[in-house]
Amino acid sequence: MSMVLREELSEGIVAITLNRPESLNALSPALFSELNQIVTELSKQTDSVGCVILRGAGRCFSAGNDLKAVRSGVKAKEKFFQAKTIDLIEKLPQPTIASVHGHCLTGALELAIACDLMITSESANLADTHGKWGMVPGWGMSVRLPRRVGLLKAKEMMFTGMSINGLQAVEIGLSSQCVADDHLKVSTLDLAESIVKNSWHTNFADKKLFLDNENHFHDASLKMEREQSASVASDMHERVKQGFKS
Repeated sequence: MSMVLREELSEGIVAITLNRPESLNALSPALFSELNQIVTELSKQTDSVGCVILRGAGRCFSAGNDLKAVRSGVKAKEKFFQAKTIDLIEKLPQPTIASVHGHCLTGALELAIACDLMITSESANLADTHGKWGMVPGWGMSVRLPRRVGLLKAKEMMFTGMSINGLQAVEIGLSSQCVADDHLKVSTLDLAESIVKNSWHTNFADKKLFLDNENHFHDASLKMEREQSASVASDMHERVKQGFKS
């Protein structure tokens, strides 16, 4: 069974669905390989795809990095592969929407904030838990989260591991709107349809301008996070091990 699904929702709108519901859509290296392939294909389909939705199957968007893979030492096929895949999502020509319900934790939050927009459901639970596990951000958290919510709130979220719900995500600027759980799919599609009704030429140009305006320092900052930040804590593996017992 595919870990990432691509679905044409309506003309010009494609949904990418993280599809490991039995594992709360944990972000394994294998899942990232499938995600990378789909995103690469979408980047070349600007004639037929005008908006991309990123969402999760089952009970949540994603519980984050696959800790079972971390514990067992499973690696991606190349260094920084997950981070580079998230960069590809951010740099898609098409506007992107993260449609978030349930858990959206740590690596999943790094994935979601690479999208241009976010819609959260009332059940959403968003947090950065790198500190809980003794891990260090490497997929863009220290760069993208402050730009989304401001440095003060990003520091609070990252230093404490605090969780916020869907409505709080709107209040701090992490999400653009919060809707009832059973309205999330419809509301996300409504937003996507309002995007593709506009000139795709203009939307793509707008997005390129946004990216170009920030890319000089943005790309350098992402590179510094993944290549020059501290290594994981000495007790990371013990923290992950204990996490499975708790």
